[in-house]
Amino acid sequence: MNTPVTFDQDRITPFKNACLWLILYFSQPLSMSKIKALFTNRYFILFLWFVPSVLAVVKGVYFGDGTTGNYNNYIIYKHNFLNLIHQHSLFGPEPQYYFDLNHYGPVFALVIAPFALLPDHIGVILWVLFNCWILYRAVMMLPLKKEQCLLILLINVNSMIGSSGNVQVNPLIAALVILSYVFIKRKQDFWAALVIVLGTAIKLYGIVGLAFFFFSENKLKLILGLFIWSAVLFVLPMLISSPAYVIKTYRDWYPDLLAKNAANVVSDRGNRSVMGMIAKIFHINHLSNLIVLAPALLLMGLPYLRTKYWKDTRYQLLLLASVLIFTVIYSTGSEPPTYIIAFIGAAIWFIALPRPVSGFEWFLLFFALLITSFSNSDIIPKYIRVNYILPYALIALPCLVIWLKIIYEMLTGRFGKYPPETSLPA
Repeated sequence: MNTPVTFDQDRITPFKNACLWLILYFSQPLSMSKIKALFTNRYFILFLWFVPSVLAVVKGVYFGDGTTGNYNNYIIYKHNFLNLIHQHSLFGPEPQYYFDLNHYGPVFALVIAPFALLPDHIGVILWVLFNCWILYRAVMMLPLKKEQCLLILLINVNSMIGSSGNVQVNPLIAALVILSYVFIKRKQDFWAALVIVLGTAIKLYGIVGLAFFFFSENKLKLILGLFIWSAVLFVLPMLISSPAYVIKTYRDWYPDLLAKNAANVVSDRGNRSVMGMIAKIFHINHLSNLIVLAPALLLMGLPYLRTKYWKDTRYQLLLLASVLIFTVIYSTGSEPPTYIIAFIGAAIWFIALPRPVSGFEWFLLFFALLITSFSNSDIIPKYIRVNYILPYALIALPCLVIWLKIIYEMLTGRFGKYPPETSLPA
């Protein structure tokens, strides 16, 4: 008979615990019950969340072709900081350092500064590790049981690896959106205002944190915080550059974003959005975003009419899921690595359903895993991936269906009934 293995939690770190647990676990014969236990084990899930993501970037840094092209995004981020302190344009091309263009504002320079000051091969790894950690912390702060939070992480392991391999900022953006809800839920409106303003200043996606405004019990404090933090984050970059330079940079940012949006519409890699999917499937060359966005915004707003559920945790979590998915599927800047934001939302939806999960909802989750999360992997036959999923932006389809399902759940769900609110401890 196998004797269960126990650990002294005070004497070994979680990482050592995870490694030791895995070694001992796989040294014994496997069974279905063991496999189930494995994928519900906290240390195993944390191992999957952090280690493959770090290895993905380590592979590019130490085993790539020896150029910074393996972590080009990080070099763009780094030069956001360098250009700020030297007061060079943030948005012009710099082919001597990196390909593509920077589209992040001056506040992002303050975020990337601690990493940019380090040698590239160290800074890029720590940057990826920081993104993994901040999203992990945000998810674990959700008003759900720890086991449910860990399941959200498990569902998103592959998306996290894809984002880390591309050295993306999107896990940070997802974390800031989640934290804007969490802080409002915890009545920490001043800090909610900080993450909303910070997320918006880094990447405009962050502004969706305002969707949780009506959940605040101290709206005046939240509004005041938004003004204070906007002023603080506007001034802070001036301390390492100059007021005139920062003001000019903000003036230059708007036309840069317009140009980026125009480029995304005709890009092969970008515009993995609902608009892109419709345009590509029906060969519409100049599809107006407003035609798609207007009804989507209307649908997004309808659940707010159910004011009696504003304080219901499950209703709030479904809105959080809706916001995270909406942010990506209706953005022309969406790329496959961007979908870490949407897929976190899809996982929250799956966990926060106000009743037992149906077979159709299981199907939607696996459909999204297959087409959205694993769309760039060998799980999908290359012929289907190259000839259908990528050219027609079908990566957006499962998340669109899930988003519509969320809207339906929010409009029809009886949130106080299945099960009681006490099952979701804060």
